[in-house]
Amino acid sequence: MTTIDPHVGARPAAGPAVPTTPERLLELARAKEAARGGPGSAATARQHARGKLTPQERIGLLLDKDSFVEIEPLRRHRAAGFGMEDNRPHGDGVVTGWGTVDGRTVFVYAHDFRAFGGALGEAHAAKIHKVMDMALATGAPLVSLNDGAGARIQEGVSALAGYGGIFRRNTRGSGVIPQISVMLGPCAGGASYSPALTDFVFMSRQTSQMFITGPEVVQAVTGEEVDRQALGGADVHARTSGVCHAAYDDEETCLADVRYLLSLLPANNRELPPSGVTTDPVDRSNDRLLEVVPAAPGSSYDVRAVIEEIVDDGDFLEVHAEFAPNVVCALARFGGEVAGVVANQPLHLAGVLDIDASDKAARFVQFCDAFNIPLVTLVDVPGFLPGVAQEHDGIIRHGAKLLYAYCDATVPRISLVLRKAYGGAYIVMDSRSIGADIALAWPGNEIAVMGAEAAANVIFRKEIACADDPDALRERRIKEYQAALMHPYYAAERGLVDDVVDPRDTRRVIAGSLAMLRTKHGEQPSRKHGNPPH
Repeated sequence: MTTIDPHVGARPAAGPAVPTTPERLLELARAKEAARGGPGSAATARQHARGKLTPQERIGLLLDKDSFVEIEPLRRHRAAGFGMEDNRPHGDGVVTGWGTVDGRTVFVYAHDFRAFGGALGEAHAAKIHKVMDMALATGAPLVSLNDGAGARIQEGVSALAGYGGIFRRNTRGSGVIPQISVMLGPCAGGASYSPALTDFVFMSRQTSQMFITGPEVVQAVTGEEVDRQALGGADVHARTSGVCHAAYDDEETCLADVRYLLSLLPANNRELPPSGVTTDPVDRSNDRLLEVVPAAPGSSYDVRAVIEEIVDDGDFLEVHAEFAPNVVCALARFGGEVAGVVANQPLHLAGVLDIDASDKAARFVQFCDAFNIPLVTLVDVPGFLPGVAQEHDGIIRHGAKLLYAYCDATVPRISLVLRKAYGGAYIVMDSRSIGADIALAWPGNEIAVMGAEAAANVIFRKEIACADDPDALRERRIKEYQAALMHPYYAAERGLVDDVVDPRDTRRVIAGSLAMLRTKHGEQPSRKHGNPPH
C-alpha cells in the first residue's frame, strides 16, 4: 500500500510564464498612453481641421494646470454586432474626472468626437453617471463639454436608457450643485435635453448646434429647407430660443468665461458664494450716475452703465445678454461679495416686461435663490408690453413666473427704483409688497398705477371731452395727478419705500444693505414643492 506524505506538494504543471512586475507596469503605461492618445493622430488631425480641440485640450483650458484626475480611462464597451466587437477604444468616447478651478473642486466630463463621433453607449453613459453621482455626493459643480452625435445606434435601447440616467441626475442635482453645459460640437435629438436641464449653456459659434430634429427630418416633414446653423446654431439659441446663455467665436474664450462663472458661484446650495478681494471702496461716490441716467422718464439709456458704476471695479458677468435684451441679468460683486443683478433696460423696448424678459429674469432669480446669491433689482419699467400676440402667447402666465420667482426667494433682496415703476410691472420687479428686504428709490422716481397722462385720460375722460379747451384741461389734470400721487416721496410716506437716496450714494447704500442682510435666514412653509406657472 502506498502512503502519501501530505507535507510533500505536487509539482506545478508547466504553463505560461507569469509576467514580472516591471513587465506589468510597462503594460499599464502603454494602456494608459493609448487611452490618453485617443483614437490616434489621424483622428486628432481631423478634429483640429474642424476647428475643434480634443477633450484633453479642452479640460486643460477649463481646469487649473495639472489638476485633472481621470477616472475609468481604460473602460471599454461590451457591445457586439455591426462590427462593434472589433472597435473597442479605451475610454469609450468620453473623458471623465475631476480637477480644480482656482483651487476649488470641479467635476467634468468631455465627449470625444474622435471615437464613435462622441455618440453615447452603455459604457459611455455609465462613466457619465458615475462622475455625476460623485459631483452630487461631494457637493461640487459639474461641467459637461458636449461634442457628441447623440445615442449610439449600434447599441439600441441601452443607449437611450443611458440618456435617461443622465436626465434623472441632472434633475436631482438641480438647485443642489451648479451644472454648466458647454456645447462645442453637435447635440441632436434627446441628447439636447440634458443641457436644457442645467443652469447655464455656453456655445461655440463655429462648431456647435442643438436641435431635436435635424435639417433632413425638418425638410422631410415640413418641406422647410434649413441648414444646421440656421436651425440650431449658437446665435439662434442665444438670440431667439433663449436656450443658450452665451455664444463665443472660439473655444478658448468660451472656457475662460466658464472659469469666470465658476469663480462667482458656491460649490453647492449649502455654501455661500466665494468672497473676493477688491480695492474698490464700498463708499465710492457714484457722481457719474447723474450723467448716465436722464431725468426725463421717457429718455433711453444703457442700464449696464449703471451696473458698471456701482459694482466692484466695474466688473460683471452678464448672462443671456442677447436674449430678451429689455432686461439685464448679471453676476457681480459689492464689497467683494457676489450678488445677482436684475435690471430693466430702457435701451430696448423702453425696458418693458414681455414674455421672454419675464422668463429670462425668473430663471435667473430662481438660480440665485437656489445658490444663496443675494438679489439687487434696478427698476425702471413702464409696464408689461401690450399687444394681441403677447396676450395670446400667455403674457399673464409668463409674467406670473417672474412674480412667483421673487415671492418664493428667501435670499437677501434689495430693490431700487431709478426712475419710473408703473402698474403690475412695479409689483413684479421685487417691490416691498412681495417681500423685498430693502426698497429704495432715487429722488426722480415715479411709482404709480400708470403714467400721469394715461391716468388723467381715464379719470377725467368725460370732463376733458366736454371742456371748451380739452388739451389745456388735460394738461392741468395731468399736473394735478402728478402732484397728488406721483411725487417722489409718495411711496416713502406710506412705507412702501425705505428711503429715497442720492444717486451718488447708490453703491454705498447697496453694499451696506447687503452686508447687513448677509446672515438673513428665510423660512419657507412645509411642502414637497411649489407649483409655479409654466
